[in-house]
Amino acid sequence: MYDVVIIGSGPAGISASLYAKRRKLSVLIIAKDRGALGKTEKIENYYGFAHGITGKELYENGIKQAENLGIEIVQEEVVALTKEEKTIIQPKQDLQLESEEDFFEIETVNSKYQAKTVILATGTNRTIPNIKGIQEFEGKGISYCAICDAFFYRGKDVVVIGNGNYALHEVETLMPVVNSVTILTNGEQMIENRSIEVEVKEKKIREFRGDAKLQEIEFEDNTKQAIHGAFIAIGTASSCDLARKIGANIQNNQIVVDENMQTTVAGLYACGDCTGGLLQINKAVYEGAKAGLAVLK
Repeated sequence: MYDVVIIGSGPAGISASLYAKRRKLSVLIIAKDRGALGKTEKIENYYGFAHGITGKELYENGIKQAENLGIEIVQEEVVALTKEEKTIIQPKQDLQLESEEDFFEIETVNSKYQAKTVILATGTNRTIPNIKGIQEFEGKGISYCAICDAFFYRGKDVVVIGNGNYALHEVETLMPVVNSVTILTNGEQMIENRSIEVEVKEKKIREFRGDAKLQEIEFEDNTKQAIHGAFIAIGTASSCDLARKIGANIQNNQIVVDENMQTTVAGLYACGDCTGGLLQINKAVYEGAKAGLAVLK
Protein backbone atom coordinates (compact mmCIF):
# COMPACT_ATOMS: atom_id res chain seq x y z
CA MET A 1 0.00 0.00 0.00
CA TYR A 2 1.26 3.47 -0.93
CA ASP A 3 1.14 6.49 1.34
CA VAL A 4 -0.24 8.48 -1.59
CA VAL A 5 -1.34 7.74 -5.13
CA ILE A 6 -1.47 10.75 -7.46
CA ILE A 7 -3.71 10.49 -10.49
CA GLY A 8 -2.27 12.79 -13.15
CA SER A 9 1.28 13.64 -14.23
CA GLY A 10 0.94 17.29 -15.22
CA PRO A 11 2.21 20.32 -13.26
CA ALA A 12 -0.18 19.77 -10.33
CA GLY A 13 0.50 16.04 -9.96
CA ILE A 14 4.27 16.30 -10.35
CA SER A 15 4.46 19.22 -7.91
CA ALA A 16 2.48 17.23 -5.32
CA SER A 17 4.72 14.18 -5.80
CA LEU A 18 7.93 16.15 -5.26
CA TYR A 19 6.80 17.57 -1.93
CA ALA A 20 5.45 14.23 -0.70
CA LYS A 21 8.51 12.21 -1.79
CA ARG A 22 11.03 14.57 -0.24
CA ARG A 23 9.35 13.89 3.11
CA LYS A 24 9.93 10.16 2.67
CA LEU A 25 6.38 9.13 1.75
CA SER A 26 5.83 6.25 -0.69
CA VAL A 27 4.40 7.83 -3.85
CA LEU A 28 2.87 6.43 -7.03
CA ILE A 29 1.81 8.54 -10.02
CA ILE A 30 -0.75 7.08 -12.44
CA ALA A 31 -1.36 8.86 -15.74
CA LYS A 32 -2.68 7.87 -19.14
CA ASP A 33 -0.96 10.55 -21.25
CA ARG A 34 0.46 14.07 -21.31
CA GLY A 35 -2.97 15.70 -21.29
CA ALA A 36 -3.51 19.21 -22.64
CA LEU A 37 -0.02 20.39 -21.65
CA GLY A 38 1.62 18.00 -24.11
CA LYS A 39 -0.41 19.51 -26.96
CA THR A 40 0.53 23.13 -26.19
CA GLU A 41 2.80 24.51 -28.90
CA LYS A 42 4.45 27.24 -26.83
CA ILE A 43 4.14 28.67 -23.31
CA GLU A 44 5.29 32.26 -22.88
CA ASN A 45 3.68 33.30 -19.59
CA TYR A 46 5.37 30.88 -17.18
CA TYR A 47 8.17 32.11 -14.91
CA GLY A 48 11.79 31.34 -15.72
CA PHE A 49 11.72 30.76 -19.49
CA ALA A 50 12.93 33.89 -21.25
CA HIS A 51 12.09 32.56 -24.71
CA GLY A 52 9.17 30.35 -23.76
CA ILE A 53 8.97 26.56 -23.73
CA THR A 54 6.81 23.99 -25.46
CA GLY A 55 4.24 22.09 -23.45
CA LYS A 56 5.90 18.80 -24.39
CA GLU A 57 9.28 19.98 -23.05
CA LEU A 58 7.81 21.25 -19.80
CA TYR A 59 5.89 18.00 -19.29
CA GLU A 60 8.93 15.82 -19.95
CA ASN A 61 11.10 17.94 -17.64
CA GLY A 62 8.58 17.37 -14.85
CA ILE A 63 8.57 13.60 -15.43
CA LYS A 64 12.38 13.48 -15.34
CA GLN A 65 12.43 15.52 -12.14
CA ALA A 66 10.08 13.07 -10.44
CA GLU A 67 11.98 10.02 -11.71
CA ASN A 68 15.26 11.48 -10.44
CA LEU A 69 13.74 11.41 -6.94
CA GLY A 70 12.78 7.78 -7.36
CA ILE A 71 9.06 8.41 -7.74
CA GLU A 72 7.24 5.51 -9.36
CA ILE A 73 5.19 6.42 -12.47
CA VAL A 74 2.88 4.06 -14.37
CA GLN A 75 1.14 4.86 -17.65
CA GLU A 76 -2.36 3.47 -17.22
CA GLU A 77 -5.94 4.69 -17.44
CA VAL A 78 -7.81 4.93 -14.14
CA VAL A 79 -11.36 3.62 -14.44
CA ALA A 80 -12.56 3.52 -10.82
CA LEU A 81 -11.82 4.90 -7.37
CA THR A 82 -13.31 3.47 -4.18
CA LYS A 83 -12.78 3.91 -0.45
CA GLU A 84 -12.49 0.67 1.49
CA GLU A 85 -12.19 -0.39 5.12
CA LYS A 86 -9.94 -3.14 6.41
CA THR A 87 -9.33 -4.72 9.81
CA ILE A 88 -5.88 -4.24 11.33
CA ILE A 89 -4.74 -6.78 13.95
CA GLN A 90 -2.24 -5.25 16.38
CA PRO A 91 -0.57 -7.58 18.91
CA LYS A 92 -0.21 -6.16 22.42
CA GLN A 93 1.38 -8.47 24.96
CA ASP A 94 -0.88 -11.55 25.02
CA LEU A 95 -3.83 -9.79 23.40
CA GLN A 96 -4.74 -9.08 19.80
CA LEU A 97 -6.55 -5.79 19.25
CA GLU A 98 -8.59 -5.14 16.14
CA SER A 99 -9.02 -1.69 14.58
CA GLU A 100 -10.54 -0.36 11.37
CA GLU A 101 -8.51 1.65 8.85
CA ASP A 102 -9.78 3.34 5.71
CA PHE A 103 -7.86 3.12 2.48
CA PHE A 104 -8.44 3.86 -1.20
CA GLU A 105 -8.44 1.39 -4.05
CA ILE A 106 -7.53 2.73 -7.48
CA GLU A 107 -8.49 0.51 -10.38
CA THR A 108 -6.93 0.86 -13.82
CA VAL A 109 -7.69 -1.09 -16.98
CA ASN A 110 -5.15 -3.75 -16.00
CA SER A 111 -4.30 -3.30 -12.30
CA LYS A 112 -5.44 -2.29 -8.83
CA TYR A 113 -3.53 -0.16 -6.33
CA GLN A 114 -4.13 0.73 -2.68
CA ALA A 115 -3.27 4.00 -0.95
CA LYS A 116 -3.78 5.76 2.37
CA THR A 117 -4.44 9.03 0.51
CA VAL A 118 -5.21 10.02 -3.08
CA ILE A 119 -4.56 13.27 -4.97
CA LEU A 120 -6.66 13.95 -8.08
CA ALA A 121 -4.66 16.03 -10.54
CA THR A 122 -5.82 15.07 -14.03
CA GLY A 123 -6.90 18.56 -15.04
CA THR A 124 -10.09 18.81 -17.06
CA ASN A 125 -11.19 16.24 -19.58
CA ARG A 126 -10.63 17.87 -22.95
CA THR A 127 -12.34 15.34 -25.19
CA ILE A 128 -11.05 15.41 -28.78
CA PRO A 129 -13.72 14.89 -31.45
CA ASN A 130 -13.02 12.63 -34.41
CA ILE A 131 -12.89 15.33 -37.11
CA LYS A 132 -10.56 15.31 -40.09
CA GLY A 133 -7.72 17.84 -39.75
CA ILE A 134 -7.98 18.36 -36.00
CA GLN A 135 -4.57 16.90 -35.19
CA GLU A 136 -2.96 18.65 -38.14
CA PHE A 137 -3.92 22.07 -36.84
CA GLU A 138 -3.30 21.59 -33.10
CA GLY A 139 -1.26 24.63 -32.06
CA LYS A 140 -1.90 26.15 -35.50
CA GLY A 141 -5.40 27.44 -34.96
CA ILE A 142 -6.86 24.71 -32.77
CA SER A 143 -6.54 25.27 -29.03
CA TYR A 144 -7.71 23.60 -25.82
CA CYS A 145 -7.58 26.63 -23.49
CA ALA A 146 -9.28 29.98 -24.08
CA ILE A 147 -7.64 31.80 -21.18
CA CYS A 148 -4.25 30.62 -22.43
CA ASP A 149 -4.65 31.49 -26.11
CA ALA A 150 -7.37 34.17 -26.42
CA PHE A 151 -4.61 36.80 -26.66
CA PHE A 152 -3.48 35.37 -30.00
CA TYR A 153 -6.95 35.89 -31.54
CA ARG A 154 -7.56 39.55 -30.70
CA GLY A 155 -10.15 40.98 -33.08
CA LYS A 156 -10.49 37.71 -34.99
CA ASP A 157 -13.31 35.23 -35.62
CA VAL A 158 -13.24 31.98 -33.67
CA VAL A 159 -15.46 29.02 -32.82
CA VAL A 160 -15.86 26.87 -29.72
CA ILE A 161 -16.51 23.16 -30.28
CA GLY A 162 -18.80 21.77 -27.59
CA ASN A 163 -22.32 21.86 -26.22
CA GLY A 164 -22.03 22.13 -22.44
CA ASN A 165 -21.05 24.41 -19.59
CA TYR A 166 -17.35 24.06 -20.32
CA ALA A 167 -17.93 25.35 -23.86
CA LEU A 168 -19.90 28.30 -22.49
CA HIS A 169 -17.07 29.12 -20.09
CA GLU A 170 -14.64 29.26 -23.00
CA VAL A 171 -17.06 31.54 -24.89
CA GLU A 172 -17.26 33.93 -21.93
CA THR A 173 -13.47 34.09 -21.81
CA LEU A 174 -13.16 34.75 -25.54
CA MET A 175 -15.96 37.31 -26.02
CA PRO A 176 -14.13 40.38 -24.61
CA VAL A 177 -11.09 39.66 -26.79
CA VAL A 178 -12.16 38.28 -30.16
CA ASN A 179 -14.29 39.83 -32.91
CA SER A 180 -16.86 37.04 -32.92
CA VAL A 181 -17.34 33.60 -31.37
CA THR A 182 -19.72 30.84 -32.48
CA ILE A 183 -20.50 27.58 -30.72
CA LEU A 184 -20.41 24.50 -32.94
CA THR A 185 -21.96 21.45 -31.27
CA ASN A 186 -20.92 19.00 -34.01
CA GLY A 187 -24.38 17.46 -34.24
CA GLU A 188 -25.12 17.46 -30.51
CA GLN A 189 -27.93 19.39 -28.82
CA MET A 190 -26.91 22.51 -26.94
CA ILE A 191 -27.67 22.59 -23.23
CA GLU A 192 -30.74 24.56 -22.18
CA ASN A 193 -30.88 27.72 -20.03
CA ARG A 194 -27.72 29.23 -21.50
CA SER A 195 -26.52 32.19 -19.45
CA ILE A 196 -25.07 34.10 -22.42
CA GLU A 197 -26.26 35.02 -25.88
CA VAL A 198 -24.10 33.41 -28.54
CA GLU A 199 -24.70 32.00 -32.01
CA VAL A 200 -25.01 28.22 -32.00
CA LYS A 201 -24.75 25.87 -34.97
CA GLU A 202 -25.65 22.23 -34.38
CA LYS A 203 -24.49 21.00 -37.79
CA LYS A 204 -22.08 18.09 -38.05
CA ILE A 205 -18.50 19.09 -38.87
CA ARG A 206 -16.75 17.31 -41.74
CA GLU A 207 -13.27 18.82 -41.77
CA PHE A 208 -10.88 21.55 -40.57
CA ARG A 209 -9.00 23.16 -43.48
CA GLY A 210 -6.18 25.58 -44.08
CA ASP A 211 -2.66 25.99 -45.40
CA ALA A 212 -0.04 26.59 -42.69
CA LYS A 213 -2.81 27.55 -40.23
CA LEU A 214 -6.50 26.83 -39.74
CA GLN A 215 -8.65 28.91 -42.12
CA GLU A 216 -12.09 27.32 -42.45
CA ILE A 217 -14.48 24.62 -41.36
CA GLU A 218 -16.52 22.52 -43.75
CA PHE A 219 -19.80 21.01 -42.54
CA GLU A 220 -21.49 17.78 -43.59
CA ASP A 221 -24.12 19.78 -45.53
CA ASN A 222 -21.27 21.17 -47.75
CA THR A 223 -21.45 24.68 -46.27
CA LYS A 224 -18.27 26.38 -45.02
CA GLN A 225 -17.32 28.93 -42.37
CA ALA A 226 -14.16 31.02 -42.44
CA ILE A 227 -12.42 31.17 -39.04
CA HIS A 228 -9.07 32.04 -37.47
CA GLY A 229 -9.24 29.68 -34.50
CA ALA A 230 -11.18 26.83 -32.92
CA PHE A 231 -11.30 26.02 -29.21
CA ILE A 232 -12.10 22.43 -28.20
CA ALA A 233 -14.31 22.33 -25.10
CA ILE A 234 -16.05 18.96 -25.01
CA GLY A 235 -16.80 16.91 -21.93
CA THR A 236 -16.26 17.38 -18.21
CA ALA A 237 -13.32 16.96 -15.87
CA SER A 238 -12.31 13.34 -15.44
CA SER A 239 -11.12 14.11 -11.91
CA CYS A 240 -14.70 15.10 -11.14
CA ASP A 241 -15.94 11.75 -12.41
CA LEU A 242 -13.63 9.90 -10.02
CA ALA A 243 -14.48 12.21 -7.11
CA ARG A 244 -18.20 11.66 -7.67
CA LYS A 245 -17.74 7.90 -7.39
CA ILE A 246 -16.94 8.19 -3.69
CA GLY A 247 -19.24 11.07 -2.81
CA ALA A 248 -16.99 14.13 -2.92
CA ASN A 249 -18.79 17.45 -3.27
CA ILE A 250 -18.86 18.73 -6.87
CA GLN A 251 -20.18 22.16 -7.81
CA ASN A 252 -20.36 23.48 -11.37
CA ASN A 253 -18.16 20.59 -12.56
CA GLN A 254 -15.42 21.59 -10.12
CA ILE A 255 -14.18 19.64 -7.11
CA VAL A 256 -14.80 21.49 -3.85
CA VAL A 257 -11.67 21.61 -1.66
CA ASP A 258 -10.67 23.31 1.58
CA GLU A 259 -7.61 25.48 2.23
CA ASN A 260 -5.45 22.32 2.29
CA MET A 261 -6.80 21.03 -1.04
CA GLN A 262 -8.76 18.26 0.71
CA THR A 263 -12.15 17.33 -0.69
CA THR A 264 -15.20 16.57 1.43
CA VAL A 265 -13.96 12.95 1.56
CA ALA A 266 -11.24 12.48 4.18
CA GLY A 267 -7.91 11.58 2.62
CA LEU A 268 -8.94 12.61 -0.90
CA TYR A 269 -7.27 15.73 -2.28
CA ALA A 270 -7.58 17.58 -5.58
CA CYS A 271 -5.44 20.22 -7.25
CA GLY A 272 -5.04 22.00 -10.58
CA ASP A 273 -7.68 22.69 -13.22
CA CYS A 274 -10.21 20.29 -11.65
CA THR A 275 -10.70 22.68 -8.71
CA GLY A 276 -11.70 25.56 -11.00
CA GLY A 277 -10.47 29.14 -10.86
CA LEU A 278 -7.51 30.23 -12.97
CA LEU A 279 -6.72 27.40 -15.40
CA GLN A 280 -2.99 28.10 -15.54
CA ILE A 281 0.24 26.20 -14.88
CA ASN A 282 1.18 28.62 -12.08
CA LYS A 283 -1.95 27.75 -10.12
CA ALA A 284 -1.56 24.02 -10.75
CA VAL A 285 2.00 23.98 -9.39
CA TYR A 286 0.99 25.96 -6.29
CA GLU A 287 -2.00 23.77 -5.51
CA GLY A 288 0.03 20.62 -6.12
CA ALA A 289 2.60 21.80 -3.56
CA LYS A 290 -0.17 22.46 -1.02
CA ALA A 291 -1.71 19.02 -1.59
CA GLY A 292 1.67 17.27 -1.32
CA LEU A 293 2.36 18.95 2.02
CA ALA A 294 -1.16 18.35 3.28
CA VAL A 295 -0.95 14.56 2.96
CA LEU A 296 1.92 14.61 5.44
CA LYS A 297 -0.55 15.58 8.15
